[in-house]
Amino acid sequence: MSSSTVEPLAGTPAAARRRPRSVLPGFGLTLGCTLLFLALVVALPLAALLMKSAALGWADFLAVVGSPRALATYRVTVGAALAATLFNMAFGLLIAWILVRYEFPGRRALDALVDLPFALPTAVAGIALTGLFAGNGWFGQFLEPLGIKVAHSVTGIAVAMAFTSVPFVVRTVQPVLEDMDPELEEAARSLGATERQVFARVVFPVILPAWLAGGSLAFARSLGEFGAIIFIAGNLPFRTEITALLAFIRLEEFDYSGAAAIATVMLLAAFLLLVLVNLLQAWQLRYLDKTP
Repeated sequence: MSSSTVEPLAGTPAAARRRPRSVLPGFGLTLGCTLLFLALVVALPLAALLMKSAALGWADFLAVVGSPRALATYRVTVGAALAATLFNMAFGLLIAWILVRYEFPGRRALDALVDLPFALPTAVAGIALTGLFAGNGWFGQFLEPLGIKVAHSVTGIAVAMAFTSVPFVVRTVQPVLEDMDPELEEAARSLGATERQVFARVVFPVILPAWLAGGSLAFARSLGEFGAIIFIAGNLPFRTEITALLAFIRLEEFDYSGAAAIATVMLLAAFLLLVLVNLLQAWQLRYLDKTP
């Protein structure tokens, strides 16, 4: 027998000898604690929300979520979220490109500022944006004479959503750009491709799944934003009232079932967006595995 061969200990059961060693010690205990935590913190509140909305009955549920005021909030919320997401997908891609491809003084400071909307309380962000874009604010005093009203309008809602959700696009695209092999771009340039062709045919197909996933996350974040919006929106029913605010108003009116019904609509929208993000990330992994 060679010295490299390891014999199993005598008397050790065959099943025990064949059992692979667990990568995580105590996996059963840690998995149980994780599932318990998720059940208490995530599943239980969501189940209570669904049960409260189910208490209305199907007809009453549709009457609440399909009321003219609720439909108006859907239009305002989704329209502003789409505008903010489209802006963030362009602006966030630009920021990610600058942070990855260029070296300049203050680059680290700019990289840190990208995460400011995550750390800043949304209510503080809303107050700051209102002060900037109000009629007598730093920006508003120049915009309103031009007919551009931001504060107390749907435009202000979109601005608040864009501010709070832009890091999702940047932080999703940035690592993909950093991991790209520069030799692919050099090979394209050596074959006579212009910079625009290099970006369109080499770079963009690689970052496309991450870019779309970041946009989906930004859209989901915009749909659920509350604190930054209520200060700048004006909160006028049928004009600048968002869905989250309507659910809050129903709570203040002690209409818990109505608030739960409206919140259920928001929950379903967020769930569908998360499923879309997971599909996009899976597509990205498959694409990167096939890329030589």
